[in-house]
Amino acid sequence: MSESSIPEPSPGTPPPADAHPPVTPEPAAAAGAGSAQARPADPFAAPFAPPQHPQGPQYPQGPQPFRPQPPNRLMAETAPARRSPATLRVLLAAAAAGLLAAWLLGEGIGANLLVCALAATATAGLSARAAGRRVRPWTVLWSVLAAVVLVVPVLSDAGWPTFLAVASSLGLASLALHGGRRWTGVTLALPGFLWHLVPSLPWALQALRGRDYPARDKVVPILKATAVAVVLLIVFGTLFASADVAMGDVLSNLTPTVELDDLPARFLRFVLGTVLVLGFAHLAAGPRVWDRATTRPGRERGRLEWALPLTALNLMFATFTVIQVVVLAGGRDAITKNTGMSRSEYARQGFWQLMVITVLTLGVVALAKRWAPRSTPADHRLTRALLGTLCVLTLVVVGSALLRMSYYVDASGLTTLRLWVLVVEIWLGVVFLLVIAAGVLRSGSWLPRAVVLSASVTAAVYGLMGPDAMVAEQNVARYENSPTRQIDLRNVRDLSLDAVPALDRLPEDLRTCALQEISRALADGPSPWYATSLAESRAREILERHPIGRHPAASCSAVGFKERYSYDY
Repeated sequence: MSESSIPEPSPGTPPPADAHPPVTPEPAAAAGAGSAQARPADPFAAPFAPPQHPQGPQYPQGPQPFRPQPPNRLMAETAPARRSPATLRVLLAAAAAGLLAAWLLGEGIGANLLVCALAATATAGLSARAAGRRVRPWTVLWSVLAAVVLVVPVLSDAGWPTFLAVASSLGLASLALHGGRRWTGVTLALPGFLWHLVPSLPWALQALRGRDYPARDKVVPILKATAVAVVLLIVFGTLFASADVAMGDVLSNLTPTVELDDLPARFLRFVLGTVLVLGFAHLAAGPRVWDRATTRPGRERGRLEWALPLTALNLMFATFTVIQVVVLAGGRDAITKNTGMSRSEYARQGFWQLMVITVLTLGVVALAKRWAPRSTPADHRLTRALLGTLCVLTLVVVGSALLRMSYYVDASGLTTLRLWVLVVEIWLGVVFLLVIAAGVLRSGSWLPRAVVLSASVTAAVYGLMGPDAMVAEQNVARYENSPTRQIDLRNVRDLSLDAVPALDRLPEDLRTCALQEISRALADGPSPWYATSLAESRAREILERHPIGRHPAASCSAVGFKERYSYDY
């Protein structure tokens, strides 16, 4: 029977039981080609004839597919608009930087750190160029400062300045690639490179997987040329070294010694160095925009609720200022007369408290600015007046703390801790000056970068001036100019190799006792040129020309020195 012979049902007649109901398209599907697709049929409408799916039937009682959670709000807000893929040049440069880290690091710290940093900079530059990023003035400034602070390990052997220099360099390099103007942008950009270390690995692997490798014609000749160059250098270097002793010494210092026991450590340094460089390359290819991180403004407080505590605090600071003027106006004798204490006791009594007050005041200023009323011009004027007065009075606290520490140093000598807190207190004073300037200019958009700039310059100056050398020089000068000819060896025995030139001027027993730990540190022999600081070279030269005595313990007993483990600050 043909389809045309099937009788049409009359109106009102129900359809046969085995007839399929007509499929009525959704309104959106009937609207045209530009509309949404038709809604799929319900799989539960016909239990005996389930719809066929290419991946098999879907049952509601089965395991549900994994649905990723929505990203963190901060990560979503600061995600880059795009990130360029890794290129073969970037990957090769990262691997070369990792090889440099495995080769140069591990035997000491000196110029090797700067060389590895320059290799990482070149890799990040290649990645930024592939991404089409432009060089901006602030990028250049942060990059130059990151390189300058890494000069500290080249000149100095002190541990804390070197650690501070390395940490500052990493933060400044991250800030150079991220950029940032607001407080959130600048502060989150400093450690921001940490967010790029793990994602850089799949980023690099994706570049390797997606490559059809026509570039092997470029890579293979480079590898062949490198292998030939290595063979030639080994052959001719061995001949030159055996022909001339001086040439042999130069080549032995230039060539690192590779031992089988050292291979695991070198491999670890290669992996860590490569991952770190890839992280910065990933950052350069598409940095997070930390300036987009939203921070809710603080709820405005009432004028009385906000201004009364600040006014009371200003009155207390003003009272302290007046007292300081009265106590210190007459100089040394006035301190003893007005307080009944010596200058050393007076200084030691209050320095740390004043430093804590300075730090807490910064927090008070930040919180008060957040909660200050800002609805009317009168509110803005009141905010500037109260906070400006507090900042100016805090400068008096900073000056008093510095004066007290100078008194204590004159009485007891300089130590590395005392010098460090002096530098930090000076930097806090600079920060308050910047805050005052922002209030006077009524524009604080430049303040976050200015604060970071002042901190980085302070770290660079602190490291380059050689704090251990300054401590040794001040203590030796006090000994030479003192009528009692006394020196506190506790202040100088634990110093680094930077202190050797100054300590070399002491009399024999004092010199032997002071240089005992330093001489023991140099007993292992010279390090390669790339792992030797200028301070180490100078110290070795001095101690080779004038070795310390054979019995340091006897020399320490002769000058009345006994080892103590409780140190004053």
